[in-house]
Amino acid sequence: MNRTPLKSITQSLLKTHHFSNPNLSSLQTLPDSKPNSSINPLYNLLPHTQNPNKIVDIICSNLKERKTTLVEKHMIRHLGNQDISRVLLRCQSDSFAALSFFNWVKKDLAFDPTVYDYCIMLHILAWSHKFSDTMGLLSELIQLNKSKPGKVSIFENLILCTKDCTWEPVVFDMLLKAYLKAGLIRDGFITFRKMVKLGFVPKVISINFLLDGLLKLNRIDECWGVYEEMGKIGVRCNTFTFNILTHVICKSEDVDKVNKFLEKMEEEGFDPDIVTYNTLIDGYVRQGRLKDALYLYNIMYIRRVTPDLITHTSLINGFCKDGNVREAHKLFVRMVQIGLKPDVYSYNTLICGYSNKGMMQEARALLHEMIKEKVLPNDFTCLILIEGYRKENKLISAVNLIVELQKFGILVPKNLQIDLVVALCRVDKPFAAKSLWERIVQDGKETNLPIYNELIVSFCKCNHVNEAIQLKDEMFFKKIKPTLTTYSAIIGCLCGLNRTMEGEMFMRDMAELGIHPDATICRSLISGHCQEKNLSQAELLLRVFAEEFQLLYNECYNEVFKVVSEEGDINKSMGFQNRMQRIGYTPNSLSFKYAIHGLLKTAS
Repeated sequence: MNRTPLKSITQSLLKTHHFSNPNLSSLQTLPDSKPNSSINPLYNLLPHTQNPNKIVDIICSNLKERKTTLVEKHMIRHLGNQDISRVLLRCQSDSFAALSFFNWVKKDLAFDPTVYDYCIMLHILAWSHKFSDTMGLLSELIQLNKSKPGKVSIFENLILCTKDCTWEPVVFDMLLKAYLKAGLIRDGFITFRKMVKLGFVPKVISINFLLDGLLKLNRIDECWGVYEEMGKIGVRCNTFTFNILTHVICKSEDVDKVNKFLEKMEEEGFDPDIVTYNTLIDGYVRQGRLKDALYLYNIMYIRRVTPDLITHTSLINGFCKDGNVREAHKLFVRMVQIGLKPDVYSYNTLICGYSNKGMMQEARALLHEMIKEKVLPNDFTCLILIEGYRKENKLISAVNLIVELQKFGILVPKNLQIDLVVALCRVDKPFAAKSLWERIVQDGKETNLPIYNELIVSFCKCNHVNEAIQLKDEMFFKKIKPTLTTYSAIIGCLCGLNRTMEGEMFMRDMAELGIHPDATICRSLISGHCQEKNLSQAELLLRVFAEEFQLLYNECYNEVFKVVSEEGDINKSMGFQNRMQRIGYTPNSLSFKYAIHGLLKTAS
């Protein structure tokens, strides 16, 4: 780093910020917990080692002699922050002594040195080439300053310290790095601008860190601003700089700058490498500019940069996104022919292209090819193939794929298999779903209540109630408590199959488990009894619902009343109505309609 004349730097900073006293920084607004005692002439009558007026001399002398006790305990209360600065400045030539004193103040005395004191210590360490200690202390200072209510400029205090102590310009470059290391990119950027303004020239490595940090924050304009400053202050870019700026170009979506940028690299004496081209091609592909990506691909050969696996995979992805899977496959074949071995990402890209087009046979063939080439499919391979079959409503083919993969010793993620079980249930394929589920739970450890309910509902929907009851029994065996959904599906199916009495038994079982029936179960049981002409049982059940569960559904009451009225026995229907009213059921307009129809039937 170039050294700018000290006098001009300090004068410039003081003029800019109007500091009235260069020896005191704004950082010294931090409380001085131990103010310096006013000089008392009577202290001079005391022995030298007990004279508070000589506390700085005493400490420096003891430090020079490497004494462990720097000052007597009764003298510590006379030590103030200005004394700390004075001791440090007198120890500039002995970084070990300065650091020992600084740590003693922080740890043993539990003082809070001002940031100005920190900056003096940093200059001492940097001047002594103790760069590791310098960076450690910078990180500590940055964290300390960040946690304080009034944030102070460390950079400006480092400048102010240069008036009184020897200094090394590299400390400013290290401050920039420390900010970036702490993730304080904005502070790093501000420090960079101040360095440039005062004539300091940061190292290219530090600038690269800054560019990378700004890029991650998507501060594209500021990245170009830093790049322009590099040219003004004479910092020469390196390969890393250009590769970072390549990412900047892609993020800025202004890829028309590419050719000019590549020319600039060549002017600087850097040939764009494979990383540069791959980044640019990937940027084009992401923006849907496949022709431009292919143009760069051809340029690579002209400039004698051999495209690698990443280059080809990006272009294959571009063709697939463009819907041109055949061209993608041609490029894939060409890649193999020039000696590049496809990896799982290359295969996945092409398989995904085929799956998205619904060309599952071709996708499956690629899967077989990758297994043959000993490229192990990963979770994403399984996902795109299963999703491809699901989009084509070929769920059984997806199940067969899972079985096939397992035969090859390839583990299909359990969550993908469970999702497929649910999908099979919802398209009324409960037997296939159960078969796949049994493969999943063959270790006997799976206790997934929602899946059991999905299977039971699906079996019941297809009127395979015995299989549903078997699954419910299996749940008991695995200590999985059935839910209202479980019983509602089974009871509804039994009632629909004219097995209402069995359904009623299941209702009793669920009540013993503390699960109360709901409107759906009430309707299923009442409808079942009415359909089977079990009117006395239906009436009994209405009473049970009302008295045991406080469920009074007029809809269920009306359904029974309708059947009773249709028999044409007015006395029987009125008797039923009276009994129901006594337990809380209330006739409505629909009830009277059924009663009238019954009377008309009797009259006829």
